[in-house]
Amino acid sequence: MFLGTAAGALVNGSCGYHVAGKADLMPKEIRTIGIPPFTNPTTRYKLTEKLPMAITREFLARTRYQILPDANGADAVLQGSVQMVLAVPVIFDPVTGRAAGILVQTLLGVTLTQVAGNKVLYTNPVMDFRQRYEISTDPQAYFDESTPAFDRLSRDVAAAVVSGVLENF
Repeated sequence: MFLGTAAGALVNGSCGYHVAGKADLMPKEIRTIGIPPFTNPTTRYKLTEKLPMAITREFLARTRYQILPDANGADAVLQGSVQMVLAVPVIFDPVTGRAAGILVQTLLGVTLTQVAGNKVLYTNPVMDFRQRYEISTDPQAYFDESTPAFDRLSRDVAAAVVSGVLENF
């Protein structure tokens, strides 16, 4: 019984299977990645801070790279731009007619460039992310849910960017 299980593990272990987001196809000479603030012409300025921080945390959690807050001394630089942030009501209170739910849509682009040779390692010029949050229709119970929604959105962006970079899609 044990011998059969061990043989099965050897066969399954050598099939090339890997968990998505765990491959690392980056050049071996890349040891440091600089992630400067994203450019952002929108009025949602906090995304400029949240996105690099979330991407930094994701890289640190999933990779061996040292992450720097700018391009100085980095082997590769991840540059990003927030192109659009749109918040639209999607749920309305039937009694008051006021918005009760908001959908935030964010379009952004990222490019990872190897400093030596200015070689583009990864680019995704249009990434679309969405996040919903509720708004209380009772002014006494109002709590701004937009900040947690942007935190969730930043984590979603970070996971997608790091997976894209590591998988080189």
